[in-house]
Amino acid sequence: MTTFDDRERAEESRFAMTSEQQFKTEARRNKLLGAWVAEKLGLQGDDAEAYAKSVVLADFQEVGDDDVVRKVLADLDAAGVADISEHVIRRQMADLLETARAQLANPG
Repeated sequence: MTTFDDRERAEESRFAMTSEQQFKTEARRNKLLGAWVAEKLGLQGDDAEAYAKSVVLADFQEVGDDDVVRKVLADLDAAGVADISEHVIRRQMADLLETARAQLANPG
């Protein structure tokens, strides 16, 4: 085994860990966003939890955040909640990303 091979494996491992952490952080952010939108929709309890999970699942439709934004905007629009714009949702997503990072860094 050469030093180059060791470095390559270490770099691959670091990339995998970073990718996994990013995935977990974004999933947590989306769940928090789902809880926030569920509140705006008047959902509570199991219904709010199910909605939050549906927001997490919406992120698997395509790369990036557009699929999540489209989903929550459509749901808000369908419920007649017109005072929340795409800009507000994206701002909330940015804020919740920081919250998700903090929660994952300090579980408990």
